[in-house]
Amino acid sequence: MKLTLTNKIIIGFILGLVLGEFFFLYFAPEVSHDLGAKVQIVSKIFLRLIKMIVGPLVFCTLVVGIAKLGDFKAVGRIGIKTIGYFYFATILSLVTGLVVVNITQPGSLQSWPKPAAGTETGIDSSKAKTMEDFILHIFPDSFFKALAENEILQIVIFSLFFGVALGSIGEVGKRLIHVIENLAEVIFKMVNYVMEVAPYAVFAAMTTVVANKGLSILISYGYLMLCFMGGLLFFTVVILWIICIVNGIPYWKLLKELKEALLISFSTASSEASFPQTIAALEKFGCSRRIVGFVLPLGYSFNLDGSMLYMTFATGFIAQAYGVHLSLEQQITMLLTLMITSKGIAGVPRASLVIIAGTLTMFNLPAEGIALLLGVDPFLDMGRTVTSVAGNGVATCVVSKWEGEFNPPLAD
Repeated sequence: MKLTLTNKIIIGFILGLVLGEFFFLYFAPEVSHDLGAKVQIVSKIFLRLIKMIVGPLVFCTLVVGIAKLGDFKAVGRIGIKTIGYFYFATILSLVTGLVVVNITQPGSLQSWPKPAAGTETGIDSSKAKTMEDFILHIFPDSFFKALAENEILQIVIFSLFFGVALGSIGEVGKRLIHVIENLAEVIFKMVNYVMEVAPYAVFAAMTTVVANKGLSILISYGYLMLCFMGGLLFFTVVILWIICIVNGIPYWKLLKELKEALLISFSTASSEASFPQTIAALEKFGCSRRIVGFVLPLGYSFNLDGSMLYMTFATGFIAQAYGVHLSLEQQITMLLTLMITSKGIAGVPRASLVIIAGTLTMFNLPAEGIALLLGVDPFLDMGRTVTSVAGNGVATCVVSKWEGEFNPPLAD
């Protein structure tokens, strides 16, 4: 029997856990880390191949969709609906994080060693962009520079202008649209080739994470992991499901269609790694190509549900660990602040932790508290990444439905 890609990814995931734990248990820490780093080259190659494809893929799919529409008013209408939904989802995810951390109290129900003042965390909150920086960063000064640096938002902006202009020049534009459509087919074929590497990349990524930390860390952080993953599960299984019910979207069929993308995202802790798979899955699920090409790239900067939930949860956890009570007024202030600051972190490595560090100082909490989370953060990152991918899948379906461009698969 020929194994499907999903089965290969699951096998790679399990084998990575086993090999990583073997390295961690039977070799000295520095040797285990070195072996993990050597294996990691496979996942790094995979992520580079994905980055090679993502920019051209966004450009082709969005330009063709917008050119066929050929109307800036329609683009503006879709944009307003998309950003409106993103802020709605952001509020829900931030509130979910606050509710979960207040109910479960992971910081106060277990004794946590307090990191000493000045502990090096590797997180520089000064890297966070201001809102002005973020707005200016959206607009490219060079399309080719944006492609070279994989600046997805800048590629989206150029594609919008290019698509509208292309749709307005008549017969010449139609011929060029046909060429770009064919180019998109070539890129999707390249995606199929790159995805053959995915199981090996998943194997390498899991081996590296477990070789560095060991599975035993999941026991010492067991309650924290249970609380956070439970919050993510509630958001993914209940809140996103309710949103889909309200909008008449078959949620469980959507998750089934996205299963490969979700597996890749979880295993590599990278939503970008599953970007091409997510596009293909949503189009197959019945979303129009132009809506997918418009909403999904924006979602990767504006609609990271898992990361939003983590920001309020982690800040609340660190406050509890230090015995600092945050009043309801302070928590509401935190929520409103994160609604704004979280939108200015596109392209910043470990962006969630950068914003959390800034939030801690705002409430006079020691920034060293981040060190409490660093050991288990790679595992938490897997959970929040898969939640963000699922959230962007739902966002795309919702906007497609609102635009009357959603044709879901027939019931079995």
